[in-house]
Amino acid sequence: MSPITLYDVAHARTGDKGNCSNISVIAYQLADYDWLVEQVTVERVTAHFASRHPTKVVRYLLPKLGAINFVLDGILDGGVNDALNLDMHGKGLSFHLLAMQIDSK
Repeated sequence: MSPITLYDVAHARTGDKGNCSNISVIAYQLADYDWLVEQVTVERVTAHFASRHPTKVVRYLLPKLGAINFVLDGILDGGVNDALNLDMHGKGLSFHLLAMQIDSK
């Protein structure tokens, strides 16, 4: 199996509130959802964002939507209004997650 990026099989939506970011990964094809659940774990997402030092990562499964929602606490340098690094908020964080390599089917 050769690695692919998460972007090859899913897209993402994000939201920020305070020092937390909410990132939903949505499978392009519902048939890929169960495989994505195996690939995109809390441990892998936490490791992928290690340089941002999340204090907590929680995963919520939304099978009817073919989506996985992650809430990452403490990842926004104190929050959008306090942070000097505006590039890594919202869409920037979702693009970073979509660049994560996963195993192909």
